Amino acid sequence: MQIDKNQLLRFTTAGSVDDGKSTLIGRLLYDSKAIFEDQLEAVSVTSQRKGHDGVDLALFTDGLRDEREQGITIDVAYRYFTTPKRKFIIADTPGHIQYTRNMVTGASTANAALILIDARNGVIEQTKRHAFIASLLQIPHVIVCVNKMDLVDYSEEVYTKIVHQFEEFSSKLYVKDVRFLPISALDGDNVVNRSTNMDWYKGAPLLHTLEELHIGSDLNKIDARFPIQTVLRPQSEAHIDYRGYAGRIASGIFRPGDEITVMPSGFTSTIASIDTMRGALEEAFAPMSVAISLNDDIDISRGDMIVKTNNQPQALQEFDAMLCWLHNDTAKPRVKYTIVHTSNEQKAMIKSVLYKIDINTYDREENQKDLFMNDIARIKIRTTRPLMIDEYRDNRITGSFILIDDATHETVAAGMII
Repeated sequence: MQIDKNQLLRFTTAGSVDDGKSTLIGRLLYDSKAIFEDQLEAVSVTSQRKGHDGVDLALFTDGLRDEREQGITIDVAYRYFTTPKRKFIIADTPGHIQYTRNMVTGASTANAALILIDARNGVIEQTKRHAFIASLLQIPHVIVCVNKMDLVDYSEEVYTKIVHQFEEFSSKLYVKDVRFLPISALDGDNVVNRSTNMDWYKGAPLLHTLEELHIGSDLNKIDARFPIQTVLRPQSEAHIDYRGYAGRIASGIFRPGDEITVMPSGFTSTIASIDTMRGALEEAFAPMSVAISLNDDIDISRGDMIVKTNNQPQALQEFDAMLCWLHNDTAKPRVKYTIVHTSNEQKAMIKSVLYKIDINTYDREENQKDLFMNDIARIKIRTTRPLMIDEYRDNRITGSFILIDDATHETVAAGMII
């Protein structure tokens, strides 16, 4: 299969504390020659100051000064690099259990997830939690990197045991493609270059695997959805009668002449033109930002959605969702939050918690009322006005939302509609 050299692969790293995520990314950047000289010099100086014999590869991703001083990664660190075959964006997420919410952030747009396992410890609770989140967010590719193989004498037996452990519990999850690699991020075995210490492993090293991954578009090309962000009314004489509805196409394709329905009002019309700063278009598709004008004068405002008349989302005030609670404060039913869904913002409340997920067993814990930080649960939510929604498995844009605390304006939860 021919790989597009301009194709972008987004991948996230996840694992428990000290599994070597930052070191792995540092090794990828270092061995693939993706480090600028000034970056290398700065990290070398910091490494010497800390008393390291060589370059501390983890410092390439631990970009914040406080992180370096504490010796831990405490936020999602994004890095960009390019090889002759592909462009990459990496989201390095923390390993501490209290920062599981950061993985939800880092993984929300990922094409692949790298889950690291310390070869000495095998599969642990955090491994299961991260695998479950990858499954929940429907990340198409999961690459399980069994790291620190140098500390178990590059044992094939240890590696095989961990592979079986992961396969046993992940069989309950929905993951399209799972791959396994034995690596040593510290020494570079099977990261960019094939390991001479593990000649029993016949697969490709990590970088080659990432370069060859097939990336299917995660955008829905069938269901046309155009959330309105603002209404354009130019004041110039040349456009005195122009009324355009501006926003970013969430999914599908729009063309002049298409029969459309404005939701939630239900008014219908046809598309007169699709306009941009560079001129009119014959068609527009996700994720383009455009202005659409209609052949009829309809009352439309921010939060409304233009859709194809013959293909409409559900307009619901009450629906079920899988919710990841992200905040220190406990979530309680009947407390009002602001829900943000596409360009639509309104009041909402968690009507009930149907069940929580036990990360260790994936069993359902019923008769639960409150949600605590990092809890994952199926909930029923109610909004003050209808939202135009699709299921998350069909449309990641119109099938997702966040909840915001009105008092602190902090994001407290991320939801996937089911």
